[in-house]
Amino acid sequence: MADNCLFCRIVRKEIPAKIVAETDDCVAFRDVNPQAPVHILVVPREHVPSVADVKDPTIVGKLTSLAAELAKREGVAESGYRLVINTNADAGQTVFHVHLHLLGGRHMAWPPG
Repeated sequence: MADNCLFCRIVRKEIPAKIVAETDDCVAFRDVNPQAPVHILVVPREHVPSVADVKDPTIVGKLTSLAAELAKREGVAESGYRLVINTNADAGQTVFHVHLHLLGGRHMAWPPG
């Protein structure tokens, strides 16, 4: 874990967050600036700066599996939801710890941005 990484500090519970799920490998919490009625971030416990830095590809599967479970729990699985992983600054990544956005509860436009 990185000492100054915001998401590492949330995983370590040094910074409060509305945690909605935890597994051995991942933590999920509500986004502080939600862009949809359901906006949950799913992060690996291990610090990995971006998808480009992922060494163990199974972590991406674990993030998406937890997100799919949360979509069901949050009641957006049937109507639809979006999973987003921004990679690096031009894509909009602002916290450099891999994270997946689970967005749902409203109609999503395409293209996204």
